[in-house]
Amino acid sequence: MRLTEFWNRMSRHFGETYAESWAKDYVIAGLGGRTVEQALADGFAAKQVWQAVCQVVDVDPRLR
Repeated sequence: MRLTEFWNRMSRHFGETYAESWAKDYVIAGLGGRTVEQALADGFAAKQVWQAVCQVVDVDPRLR
C-alpha cells in the first residue's frame, strides 16, 4: 500500500481533519505503543499501520 492510499483511507474513515489529529494522538499497542505518525516515521509499512488501525476501530469493510 502506498502512503497516499493510506492517507486516503484514513480521510475516508475519519474525515480529513480528524484523520490527522487521530494519527498524531492515538497510541496503538499493535504498533509498539506508537501513534500512526510515529510508526510511519519509524519505518513501519503503510499497510502494516493500516491493519493496526483496522484492529482498533470499526473500519468499513470496503476500506479494509
